[in-house]
Amino acid sequence: MNGSDRMMPPIPARRALRRLLPYYHPYRWQVACGLSSVVVAALLASVIPSLLQRGVDAIRAGATSGAVMRLGGVMLLAAIASGVLRFTMRLLLNAISRRIETDLRHDIFARLSTLDASWYARWRTGDLMARLTNDLSAVRMAAGPAVMYLVNTVFGGLFAMIMMVRISPLLTAVALLPMIGLPVLMMRLGRLVHDRFEAVQSQFSQLTTRAQENLSGVRVVRAYRQEQAETARFVTLGDKYLTANMQLAKLNGLMNPGFGLLAGLGGAVTIGVGGRLLIQGQVTVGGYVAFGIYLTQLTWPLIALGWTTNLFQRAAASMTRVLELLDAVPITVQDTGTAILAAAVGPAAARQGGRSVEFRHVSFRYPRPVIVSEDGAARDANYEHTPDGTAPADSRWILRDVSFRIPAGGTLAIVGTTGSGKSALLDLIPRVFDPQEGQVLLDGIDIRELPIGVLRAELGYVPQEALLFSETVGENIGYGLDAPDRERLEQAAAIAQLRETIAGLPDGVDTRLGERGINLSGGQKQRTALARALARGPHVVLLDDALSAVDTHTEAAILHELRTALQGRTALIASHRVSAVREADHILVLDDGRIVEQGTHDELVRLGARYTQLLQRQQLLDAIEAA
Repeated sequence: MNGSDRMMPPIPARRALRRLLPYYHPYRWQVACGLSSVVVAALLASVIPSLLQRGVDAIRAGATSGAVMRLGGVMLLAAIASGVLRFTMRLLLNAISRRIETDLRHDIFARLSTLDASWYARWRTGDLMARLTNDLSAVRMAAGPAVMYLVNTVFGGLFAMIMMVRISPLLTAVALLPMIGLPVLMMRLGRLVHDRFEAVQSQFSQLTTRAQENLSGVRVVRAYRQEQAETARFVTLGDKYLTANMQLAKLNGLMNPGFGLLAGLGGAVTIGVGGRLLIQGQVTVGGYVAFGIYLTQLTWPLIALGWTTNLFQRAAASMTRVLELLDAVPITVQDTGTAILAAAVGPAAARQGGRSVEFRHVSFRYPRPVIVSEDGAARDANYEHTPDGTAPADSRWILRDVSFRIPAGGTLAIVGTTGSGKSALLDLIPRVFDPQEGQVLLDGIDIRELPIGVLRAELGYVPQEALLFSETVGENIGYGLDAPDRERLEQAAAIAQLRETIAGLPDGVDTRLGERGINLSGGQKQRTALARALARGPHVVLLDDALSAVDTHTEAAILHELRTALQGRTALIASHRVSAVREADHILVLDDGRIVEQGTHDELVRLGARYTQLLQRQQLLDAIEAA
């Protein structure tokens, strides 16, 4: 999804920048001190030419060297004080802008952690990364440097104009006459800067996404010999990004010289008209010299005004994109529950007690996906929320009228062919998605009435695709533990048959893994993910085909250990291997999202229907593998 494909209308620039104000509040005293330093520094800078005027006129009038030296000393002190204040304003305001950037990034990341799978289906990783980097950097420049230079421009220009009027109101009016076109130029170019910078950021998002996808999928790219094709696509996106930047650079190149031209016209008028006034005696030599310096001081604020306008327009475009994340809400899963679970009970310790899980007439279909075109743009302009606030769903039902109950401490197995709905069924329990119809209950409580954090603290979830972090093996296994517990890590690793794997690693459990655990095999990653789920001591364990990447022998050993480890806990195991579920208390057979058979292993074998076919197919595959 790109910035042009919003779920909400664009936010006006002023309103977007106004959202930064609360972020200044924790640093309000530093801001006040920094801005005061800007104003006082500008005032002192405006005093120096006035002292020079007095000095020049005093010399022409035959003043003593002592008086001139005293004026020089005052000028020196004013210059030193102005320099110290300018250092202070930069130190304070630039530091505050960095803190605001950090606070924004923290808030965005915290918001992203609350959003559901349906929301993430509408966004690409590269686009999110662009907003967390480039866009936040643009906002930071407005939050600190742009504010600092704007205040300096306003007060520096105001003080300079006051001093110029004191010297000659007529000369001031004539010198400032070319500045009448300044507001028109600012309004005209400011909007263009905003639009072109937004285009630059959009192109950067697409470029980042392409790079991220290629680096993550480098093995697939090489396996299909698509290096040259992907390089060509990246070059095309890079050229578009370059073109957008060049258009922005041309506009920036026009803005500052435009302001400089207006200031230059004022300087030309000063030389002509001011020289005439000097000859006529209406302006002193010192006043003429000081007026020229004040005009120069006014020229820099005019140029800085163009630069700050540029920064604010860029920041407004970026803040609009940032607010799309900061104001994002879950599309399908809302965390509004307030119910409380009773303490778990079971034959083992409290943390090993189970929970009952029940599905009541559950039907589910995935929210409508976003179609991403070849150019990387999301083509979903008709996407709208339904009246009840949920997202519209795809037309195909993944689960249809599913009902079952597993008591606390029981083991339920779900089997079926690929696409039968096994993973979708397990995804509903931790509320990765919510069903469109029916209820999912934990200990008799609708899980939508529970806070999501409370619900997920009860679960140990091993998804089909094991994701490991770029941390040590021990940190991956202990992920989610409140405090490191070496004994629990070792027990979980033993159950997952990881001891030999860990022993073979260079630094054992302290070996750092590559990105997504790339230095482990598929089976090793699955076993590590399994150990991570068990280390938490969850009340309910969800295994989504968690042993698909291990061989039959390893699977048998893991299952043997699991039977002991899961004793007293509730377990739901989805698998395409019948051998992984035959000892479950109850087995569901799914076909096209419906329960077509259920019972124990022996009951289903005697039935001689769908389950028996899956069993026979598995036995044939095992025989072929053994041969």
